Amino acid sequence: MTDQPDDRNGGNAPDRIEREDYARSAADVERQRSIFDQSTRRRLLPNAADLARRQTIMRSAKWMLPLLALVLLGSIAAWPAVQRAVIMHTGTMAQMSHVRVKSGSMLNPTYGGLDEHGRPYMITADEARQISSERIDLTNAAADTLMDNGNWLYVTASEGVYIQHAQMLDLTHAVTLYRNDGTLMLTPTADIDMRHNIIVTDSWIHGEGPMGVMDVQGGMLDIHGGVMLFRGPGRMILNAAERPN
Repeated sequence: MTDQPDDRNGGNAPDRIEREDYARSAADVERQRSIFDQSTRRRLLPNAADLARRQTIMRSAKWMLPLLALVLLGSIAAWPAVQRAVIMHTGTMAQMSHVRVKSGSMLNPTYGGLDEHGRPYMITADEARQISSERIDLTNAAADTLMDNGNWLYVTASEGVYIQHAQMLDLTHAVTLYRNDGTLMLTPTADIDMRHNIIVTDSWIHGEGPMGVMDVQGGMLDIHGGVMLFRGPGRMILNAAERPN
């Protein structure tokens, strides 16, 4: 019987099959072992400069964080006031868009003030020309004021002169006075003391209203007290008073 060579006892071993990614050089093996060797890993300790920089950052954070919180709280508290200011600014810009300056005059001006009783009045015009520091000439002037009983009075004229310091308004040409109770008066000229709420004219007056019709040579109206005084000669036709049923 022919003897067969024993692979386990000195026979030639067959070639080993190895994966290419397992083939490593001695240098690679040593490098990988050094990575996992705990004895070669060292912890880097911060130096004095790093410690000083970290302490500075911590001290700054202690002040900056509370300051940022105060700024946020203040902005929340101030937001309503800021919003009102924005709204007022928007309204002011909308009004200013209707005001135009042309050749030393201002179009669509508005002048406001208070009388001696603290009630507001307003003077408007199609055009205003600054003649001096006090005098302003107005075209198509109009004055709006309140009366003592809560009613209002509206006066218009083709031309007017407003004296700012004295709060006097002199109206000429087609002066029309209208009161919200239905009273209407027409006169060529009228002088209005806006501070004391008094209207005076020396020209003829034609008036119509709930009480009747009148034509007089001049008169005075106390807006605050609601008193009208006229001088003659004149003519007045009163409406008959309605009798209760």
